Amino acid sequence: MKRILLLGDSIREGYEPYVRERLAGLAEVVAPGENGRFSFYTLWGVNLWMKELGTPDIVHWNNGLWDVHREAPRNESLTPIIDYVTNLKRIAHELQRTDAHIVFATTTPVHPKSEGRSNEEIDAYNQAAMEALVPMGITIHDLNDRVKEDLNGYLSDDRLHLNQEGYRMCADSVVEMLGRYL
Repeated sequence: MKRILLLGDSIREGYEPYVRERLAGLAEVVAPGENGRFSFYTLWGVNLWMKELGTPDIVHWNNGLWDVHREAPRNESLTPIIDYVTNLKRIAHELQRTDAHIVFATTTPVHPKSEGRSNEEIDAYNQAAMEALVPMGITIHDLNDRVKEDLNGYLSDDRLHLNQEGYRMCADSVVEMLGRYL
């Protein structure tokens, strides 16, 4: 049975139980017991988590919502886009050492009136991520597009996280994507 490693922020944490449920008996789904937060944190933890959870055959990973966050009075993103791209490439390099098939999920959109993040910036970070990772052989999973299909129907009241319907939809999309590699 193939081992799938899920990495990422609270969006990953939200769809993870549904992915586990849908892939029960088909794949071993593992993930850190913590939020992957921002890209530099995931870079710090990726090898520790793989030592703890075992070498994966497939990785599904995201970072971004923390990276684009602006916490007042700071008016710039936590992670400048150039550093975000560097961090993603370094994470990808560490994951490629395993010979796993790697899938990067784009950052999901937020409500247009969300505080501390904008969809324009998320789109720019997603574009930069794709431009950096595709040449490395990383598969892109456009969760951003999937959530945009019904943004108001999938977002929770906090305008950032997804509601249960949104997490279930993402899980279905993740399982469909990962099924290609099982």
